[in-house]
Amino acid sequence: MNKFVLIAIVATLACGVLAGNPQDVHAYTVKFDSDIDPTGNYKYNYETSNGIGAQERGLGGEYATGGYGYYSPEGKLIQVSYVADQDGFKPTGNHLPTPPPIPYAILKSLEYIRTHPQVNNKRRFQ
Repeated sequence: MNKFVLIAIVATLACGVLAGNPQDVHAYTVKFDSDIDPTGNYKYNYETSNGIGAQERGLGGEYATGGYGYYSPEGKLIQVSYVADQDGFKPTGNHLPTPPPIPYAILKSLEYIRTHPQVNNKRRFQ
């Protein structure tokens, strides 16, 4: 078994225990699959008896795409999908905060700056 996958499973289960869900203490793995080939391509997925699940595929050290899901203590399904590549880890999910929209006046100012490049009219003294 891949050490990374084992660590991910243990960490996921530990998060449930630390969050205070009593059913997580007795959770067990109901589905597990992993594969890695000699070129470094890999994939794995797992599910636990308490509704936690994850899957990922990628090329070791280069990029990965995947997702995970679990139930919050309030019983709400939390799902995250992600891409990890040279630009970093980029998760998406309905529960993740999003920045507020950029105000119209700022957008208008940025457009003006873009369409009116600064001209340097300073004279050089010799």
